[in-house]
Amino acid sequence: MADEPVGQGPIHLELRMGPKLTRPVPPEVTEALLSAQITTTAGERSGFQMAFDLTKKGAIIDRLLPEGFFDPRTRVIVTAAVKGTPIVLLDGLIVRHEIGASNQPGQTTLTVTGEDLTLLMDLEERTDRYPNLPPFKRVSRVLSKYTDYGIEADVIEEKILQPPNAQRRVDYQTGTDLQYVTDLAQANGYVFYLIPGPVAGVSTAYWGPEKRIGTPQHALSVNMDVNSTVDQLTFAYDGTAREEPQARWQDPATRTSTLLAQPDISPLRPPLGKRATPALKRKTLSGTAKKDRAQAEAEALARAAVSADAISGSGSLDVNRHGYILQPRQLVGVRGAGRTYDGDYYVKSVTHHLRPGSFQQNFTLTREGLIARSDTVRP
Repeated sequence: MADEPVGQGPIHLELRMGPKLTRPVPPEVTEALLSAQITTTAGERSGFQMAFDLTKKGAIIDRLLPEGFFDPRTRVIVTAAVKGTPIVLLDGLIVRHEIGASNQPGQTTLTVTGEDLTLLMDLEERTDRYPNLPPFKRVSRVLSKYTDYGIEADVIEEKILQPPNAQRRVDYQTGTDLQYVTDLAQANGYVFYLIPGPVAGVSTAYWGPEKRIGTPQHALSVNMDVNSTVDQLTFAYDGTAREEPQARWQDPATRTSTLLAQPDISPLRPPLGKRATPALKRKTLSGTAKKDRAQAEAEALARAAVSADAISGSGSLDVNRHGYILQPRQLVGVRGAGRTYDGDYYVKSVTHHLRPGSFQQNFTLTREGLIARSDTVRP
């Protein structure tokens, strides 16, 4: 599929593979590629699956498979170029492959499944101690071990500072690096994920709040006749999604228990809707009384922020029709859905479906309130 246009649009794909450093795959591999599916979600590991035709060319089954070309831990990079601008969609590792043999001509296939490079952080359990290091510095230290794969760290200091004091507490890691970094992110209302690119072989490991500020991507337009870029959009308002966390903290000196005030989530969730949705549920957090006050406040803030998105949307688009590749973990505008649901959204997840002559995307959107905050949406 490499260097072949997808549909009528100027979209080109490049597939690179290798043990650690990658290079463009042989022509037999690109010619045999039947489809590729890549799923990217905020706060989660990205996954991919690719299918190859084993009967179209003999090199894969006769030479490349026996030589270990598709073995687990082989690195895979997929890049799509739209209107001359390349975008790296995936930088990951093969986890498994399967052969589907058939008596029917053209039905014998190789299916390759994998995950993004954060898999490297989930292969070995460790124990480590981090005296006098706040959470964001512990994360930076963990990520510094993966620079060999071109992974650069983008770590944001937590919103509620938790000054370490080795005289009172030393933080330990047990489990894998990925589990530890993800747990620290969730405790602070943050997300952790890998952003492939901007060029092949380079990735950014992001630890921080969801990126809900900045210029939105080109709008998803529906019900606008010739200006429509998506066929259908579905929206839902879940009144039970949002929670009001109840957290208590006990002063170790006086033994006095205090109910912490409701946190302001705007530092983590800048409002995207004009009318905020109310919290119908109250959730009592356990274990906060014995923690440091800053840790208890951070946990309450995280819980309130994570549950805030009561509004969700979903749909699909054809990249050729839309004209752009919708990127996850960024903002995008919606037009044509009506006054209640138009406006900016956070793109929670995107699944790319690539076939010769076709590039489709399924996506989900979220935000915390109804009605656009601005009268205009970027086209």
